[in-house]
Amino acid sequence: MKSEKLKQMQLGVWIVLLIALFWGFKELILHHAPDVFRAKEEDMSFAWFVPVYSLYVLWRERERTRAALSAGRPSLWGFVLALPCLALGFFGARGLQVRFEIVGLVGLLIAIPWIVYGGLAAKRFVFPALFLCFCIPLATFLDVITVHLRLLATSVAYALMHGFGADIVRKGTMLAAGDGSFAIDVADPCGGLRSIFALMAITAGYAYFVQKTWVRRGLLFLCSIPLAIFGNVMRIFSICFVAHVASSEFATGYYHDFSWIPVYAVPLLCIPLLSELIARVGRKKGAEKGSAAPEAAVEDARPPADKPRRAFFDCFVLALALLVLVPVSLWQAVTPRPRLEEAPGIVPPVLAGYAVSALPVSEAELTVLPKDTQFVKRLYVSEKGENFAVSWVIGGASKSSIHRPELCLPSQGFQMMSPHTITVDGRSWREIFLETQGTLARRFSYTFYNQAGFQTSSHVSRIWRDIWDRSILNRIDRWVMITVYGDCKDETRWRAFLSRLMR
Repeated sequence: MKSEKLKQMQLGVWIVLLIALFWGFKELILHHAPDVFRAKEEDMSFAWFVPVYSLYVLWRERERTRAALSAGRPSLWGFVLALPCLALGFFGARGLQVRFEIVGLVGLLIAIPWIVYGGLAAKRFVFPALFLCFCIPLATFLDVITVHLRLLATSVAYALMHGFGADIVRKGTMLAAGDGSFAIDVADPCGGLRSIFALMAITAGYAYFVQKTWVRRGLLFLCSIPLAIFGNVMRIFSICFVAHVASSEFATGYYHDFSWIPVYAVPLLCIPLLSELIARVGRKKGAEKGSAAPEAAVEDARPPADKPRRAFFDCFVLALALLVLVPVSLWQAVTPRPRLEEAPGIVPPVLAGYAVSALPVSEAELTVLPKDTQFVKRLYVSEKGENFAVSWVIGGASKSSIHRPELCLPSQGFQMMSPHTITVDGRSWREIFLETQGTLARRFSYTFYNQAGFQTSSHVSRIWRDIWDRSILNRIDRWVMITVYGDCKDETRWRAFLSRLMR
C-alpha cells in the first residue's frame, strides 16, 4: 500500500506538471489550433468537437481512472515518451509547426501520468489523448490524396452519368454537359478528405464504447474510410444528376448546400450494422474474459509496502519530472514567434526578341491559396511565335501557399509524362511533358528558391529546409516557385529561355 505522503507528492507533482504543460502549449490551445480549424484550406470545422469528446471519455471513466491513479507508482519509463514529445512541442511552437505541437501535446498527455502514476494508470489516458490526433491538420499535408479522391469521384460520376445516357464530357476534375448546359468542377473541399476524417473520428468514438477489444475497434474504425469515400462519390454523382435533369444553378446552389446529407447519412447508418456484425463474429466467451482481465488488474493490484530504497526512487522520479518538464514548458511558453522574412522582389525581365504581356491571376488561385500569397504572371512570345507562360508564386506565412505542381496538374486534365530534372546555369529545374486530350505535349518546368538564396527543384528538399529554418532559425522563409509552360519543341531554345529568365 502506498503511503499517504507519496500520494500527496504525486498529486502535487501531477497538478504542477499539468499547469506547466498547458502553460507551455497555451499558444497552440488559444491561437494556433483555432486558426487552423478556421482555415479554409484545411476545412476542419469538425475539429472543435474533438477535445470535448476526449474530456467526455475521461469524465465517463473517471472512477476507473481514479482507481488506477490511486494504485500507481512513479515510473522512469515515461521519460522515454516524454523527452521526444517535449522536443516536438518546443520546436513546433518555435516554428509555428502546428502538427509537431499537437503530436507533442498528445504524447505528453500520456507521458506525464506514466511518469507520475505508472504505466497502468497511463493506459487510462491513451485513447482520450490519441483521439486529439484528429485535430492535426492533414488536408494540405495529404493533398496528393485529395487529388486522387477528386479524380475518383469524378471518374465514377462520369461513368454513372453515361450509364444513365447523359452526354457528359470530363476534363480532369471537371464534368460538363456536351451541349454546355452545365459544368461542375470537383474542387478540394469536395474531394472528401474532410468527410473521411470526420467519420473516422465519429467511428473511433463510437467503437471505443461499443466494442470490447482493440481488434474489433480497429476493424470498425477502418470500415469508416471506404464508407466515407462511397458517400462522397454518391454526393458528386447526385449533384451532376440534378444538374442534368434540372439546372446547373440549382444543383450547384441550393442542392449543393444540402448534398452533404448522404455523405454522412449512409455511413452513419452502416456503421452500427457493421459494429453488430463484427461483435457477432468475434463474440466468444474466452475473448470476453480476456478483455476484462486487464481492467481487474488495474483496479485490484496493490504494490508492496514502501521500502526506503523504493521510496527514494519514487521521490527521484517525481523530482526529475519537475526539473525537466517544468523548465522546458516555461521556456516553450516564452519562445518568440518566428519572424516572417521579406519577400524577394520579383521584376519580370524584359528579354530581347520576346514580346511580353501580363497574364491574369485565376479565380482558383485567389480563393484557394492563402490571402498573403502573391502572384506575378507574364506571357513571353518569341519572334518565332513560341509561347512561354511564366508564373512567379511568392509564398506567405502559411506553408500551404506553395505546393508541388504535380498535385494540381492532373485535376486540370493534364497527363504528365517523362518527369526528369535538368540543370541550366547551375540551377536545377524539374521538367515534365504535359498532354491533354487532342493536343500535343508541351513542356513544363519549375524550380523553387527563397529570400536567402537557397534554390532547389525538389519539393522534399524545400520542405526539410523550411522545417529547419522555422524550428531552428526561428524564421519563416518566403519561398518563390517559378513555373514555365510553353509550346517550344527545341530543347536548346527552351534551356536558353530559362537561362535568360533567371539572370
